[in-house]
Amino acid sequence: MKILLLAHAFNGLTQRLFCTLRAEGHEVSLELDIADAVTEEAVALFAPDLVIAPFLKRRIPESVWSRRVCLVVHPGPPGDRGPSSLDWALLDGAARWGVTVLQAAAEFDAGTVWAWRAFDVPHGVTKAELYRGAVNDAAVAAVLEALQRFVPGQAAPASRPALPAERGGWRPLVTREQRTIDWTQDDSARVLAKARSADGFPGATAAIDGVPCRVFDLHEAEGRAPPGRAVARRGPALRVGTRDGSVWVGHLRRLDRGDAVAALKLPAVSLLDAAALPEEAVPLHRAAGWDELRYEEAGGVGWLEFDFHNGAMSERQCRRLVAALREIRARPPRVLVLAGGGSFFSNGIHLHEIEAATHREGDSAADASLRNIEAIDDVVLELLTLTNCLTVAALRGNAGAGGCFVALAADQVWAAPGVVLNPHYKNMGNLYGSEYWTYTLPRRVGEAAAKAVMQRRLPTTGAEAAASGLVDACFGADAPSFEIEAHARAVQLAAVTDLPLRLQAKAARRATDEAAKPLAAYRVAELERMKKSFYGFDPSYHVARHHFVHRKPHAWTPRHLALHR
Repeated sequence: MKILLLAHAFNGLTQRLFCTLRAEGHEVSLELDIADAVTEEAVALFAPDLVIAPFLKRRIPESVWSRRVCLVVHPGPPGDRGPSSLDWALLDGAARWGVTVLQAAAEFDAGTVWAWRAFDVPHGVTKAELYRGAVNDAAVAAVLEALQRFVPGQAAPASRPALPAERGGWRPLVTREQRTIDWTQDDSARVLAKARSADGFPGATAAIDGVPCRVFDLHEAEGRAPPGRAVARRGPALRVGTRDGSVWVGHLRRLDRGDAVAALKLPAVSLLDAAALPEEAVPLHRAAGWDELRYEEAGGVGWLEFDFHNGAMSERQCRRLVAALREIRARPPRVLVLAGGGSFFSNGIHLHEIEAATHREGDSAADASLRNIEAIDDVVLELLTLTNCLTVAALRGNAGAGGCFVALAADQVWAAPGVVLNPHYKNMGNLYGSEYWTYTLPRRVGEAAAKAVMQRRLPTTGAEAAASGLVDACFGADAPSFEIEAHARAVQLAAVTDLPLRLQAKAARRATDEAAKPLAAYRVAELERMKKSFYGFDPSYHVARHHFVHRKPHAWTPRHLALHR
C-alpha cells in the first residue's frame, strides 16, 4: 500500500515504522506536521491509501481524517485519553500499560480502536526510556496488526480487537506544579517518580541550593543529605538530599537566568557551583552503585556499559571511556562486550556542550567541536588497536552518526531487531564525519555500499543492518531478550578453543592494514574535511546544531524522506 507517515518529528518510533513498513513492502513517505495546509498538500500529492500518525502534538485536520482513514498511535491502553499518558503512568506507579492504534476523529483519542498491545512497565524506568523501549515495541506490533484489518476504500476495520474490561478516560496535561519536587516533603522514591515522569521533556522542577532548575537524569544514591542541598559530585551529577536520603541529579537547566547557556540541558556539575564539593568516585569494576560507566567480568567475558545521557559523548566522557578501555586492556578478558546504554548505544559528539562553548569567553563552537571529535576518535583508536581480546559491540539501544562508527570499530557488531541505526552524518549540516569511518565502513560493506550508506541518509533497523552486512548478527525478540542472548553468545565465543589463533589473525590483519595505510592517515584526512564544516564559510553544521539543541520547529520536510515531493 501507499502509506503516509505524519509526525511532529522524525523521532525513533517514526524512524522504526518508516523502516519496518518499507521492509513489509509498502511505499512509505513522510510529512512533518508543520501546518494543516502542508498536510493537506502532502495527502493530495501522495494520494496514500492510509495515513499513520506515530507522533503528533496537534490534531490531524478534519479535511484529511474525514476523507481517508488516519490511524493515530496513542501511548496508552484503550480508553486512556489525553496528552500526558506516559507521564501519568509513571507518576501513578503503573505496573502495566499499553499502546493503542485508533482512528482519528473529532475528539482527541476517542476514535475506533484498530489494535492495541499491553506491556509491563520496568521498575525505575524513565519516560524517555519507556517510550524508546516497550512503547516502541508495542506500537510497531499494534500498527502491523491494524494494517491486517485495513481494507483499502473502507473506513472501518475489517474486524475489531478485544478490548480490556476496565476503560480509562480523559486525563489533562500534567502541570508544572504536579511535577515540582519538594525536597523536604518528598522521599527519594517520590522524587525519582516525578523526575522520571518528565525525563526527556520537560523535566521536573526543583530548587538545588536555592537555585530553581529543571532536573533530568536522576538516579538512586546512598547516604543522607540535607534536603535540597548538593553535597557531593560524581561524573556529571550532584548528590542532592531528599526527605529520607539522597539522589544523583545528572543534568539540569537553570531557571533563574535568561542567558543562552541556562537554556541548555547540561551536566549538573557545569551549571551549579560544584568545584568545592567532594568527589564520591566508585571503581569501574563493581557490583552496584550508580555511575556512567560500569564493568563486570565473568566466564572470560568483560561487559562494559557506558550509559551516557541521551547517548551523547562529551570530551570528558570520551576520556573516561578511553581510560576504562586501557584499564580493561591491562587485564584483559577473552571477550570484551561494549554494551553502551539501555536506550542508546551512542549518538556521537555532545551537541549541547558544544553549543554551550559558543557562550564561553575564549572558546567557540568550532573549537569545542574539534576537541570533541578528537576525543571520540581516541575512543575508536583504542578499540581498533585492542588486539589482545575479541571485541563485540552489543547494541541494545539506538545508535546514530559517530556512535554507529564507535560500534563498527569492534570485531563483531550485534543488534536487537528493533534498534534503529543512522550510520551517516549529513543530516547534521552536511558533516563529512570522522571516527575512522573511512576505514571501518568499507571493510564491512565495500566501497560502493559505504558511499551509498553515507549519501542516502536513511535510518536502518538492526534486522536490515544484519541483512546488508553492516552488523554481524541480529537476534532477540526485544532488548531484554537480546541482552540475555548476547551474554550467552559472548560466553560461547570466549570458550572457543582456537581463540589464541583468532587473536593472532586479528593482530596480523591490523599490522597489514597499518602498513598499507596508517590509521593516522585516515584520521588526518577525515579531520581536514570536518574542519571545513567547523571553521569554513558554510555555516550549515552550526545552524543545524543550534536548531537541534534548541528544539527549533521544522520549516519543511527533508526531501529524502518526503518522497511525494
